[in-house]
Amino acid sequence: MITISLRPVGRYWGTISFASTLYLCPILDLLLAEIPAKLQAELRLGLQEALVNAAKHGNNLDPSKTVVVRFSLIDNQYWWVISDQGQGFVPVSAADSDEDPIDYLPPDESESGRGLCLLHQIFDQVEWNRKGTELRLCKQLENRPRLSLRR
Repeated sequence: MITISLRPVGRYWGTISFASTLYLCPILDLLLAEIPAKLQAELRLGLQEALVNAAKHGNNLDPSKTVVVRFSLIDNQYWWVISDQGQGFVPVSAADSDEDPIDYLPPDESESGRGLCLLHQIFDQVEWNRKGTELRLCKQLENRPRLSLRR
């Protein structure tokens, strides 16, 4: 089941919650409905990766657990806050590591770490809460240069 409340307007936050599943097309369609077409493909990939991580790794695909996504457009920034009901993990922050997260390559041939690398490539801000159960993503809209009225 999908639950939706509020369409984000101004500084208001919309919320979508759903039972842990990998069938994410309708959720992604709702989250991207108001996003400019030129950003949709890239953001779809990033949000899909974040939602898969929450449902699969956070909630272990337990249908009794939900993933909650809050979203808004604030001051030319798109924000998504994705929460799961899992045990959490200890996220490595850039401040705690000498390694740049976008330079991370998994030590083996598995896809471990691929999603985290993608998130850092796609979004301008990627932050977890201390418990590792909530992810905050931000994408800055391009600022258009203002035309000068001076001659």
